[in-house]
Amino acid sequence: MNAAKILVVDDELSIRTLVRRTLEQEGHRVETAENGEKALRLFESFVPELVVLDVMLPDIKGYELCRRLRSQSNVYILMLTACDEESDKIQGFTQGADDYLTKPFSVKELAFRVSAILKRQRTVGGTGGVVLRYPHIQLDPVRREVHIGRDPVDLTALEFDLLYLLARDPGRVWRRGDLIREVWGYSYVGDERVVDVHIGQIRKKLGNDAADEPLFVKTVRGVGYKFEDIGAQESQFAS
Repeated sequence: MNAAKILVVDDELSIRTLVRRTLEQEGHRVETAENGEKALRLFESFVPELVVLDVMLPDIKGYELCRRLRSQSNVYILMLTACDEESDKIQGFTQGADDYLTKPFSVKELAFRVSAILKRQRTVGGTGGVVLRYPHIQLDPVRREVHIGRDPVDLTALEFDLLYLLARDPGRVWRRGDLIREVWGYSYVGDERVVDVHIGQIRKKLGNDAADEPLFVKTVRGVGYKFEDIGAQESQFAS
């Protein structure tokens, strides 16, 4: 696996040390911060590809820091939490987190989750330059950009991955579990409603989250989701 720059944010020295050692053994370049303010400074100077972020910090709550990082970047965010409640995880996802790891965790699982996130980035970005062009929307996997007409749509990295997967096979109905395996890169242990949370966020950003007739991402009751743009053209290669 290619080395990545990873920022670890946790107020516990033992956790920072464990995570840093594990990720450096995987070949990554790692910086650490014990609070939110230092994390924000390091984020600007270090420019990480992935942030491992604890929910409980002494100055800025992890959810708020996640939101702030997400507002300025599409960096991948893996949150650490001592709470296993689904409501807490969903709160993190709505702020832009890509994945969750519950404390205590094994170093093996940590390395696996990080690998899955970075692999997802390479897989979606390495599609040979295939731009998906439809009558009302265009998705560019190399630039990781979405446009409705001439208007750009600001999606998180995970939201882009999810929408691109749906859009590259229009009309196909995807079950939630299949979407998780394809986008997250493994079987997510927990409530599959995390998919619904991300779909809801995508719909809002695409300009129509109406439950009865949302744009582009349609609900297939009792099954899952599909992409649809009336009169859709076939995908074309970018020149």
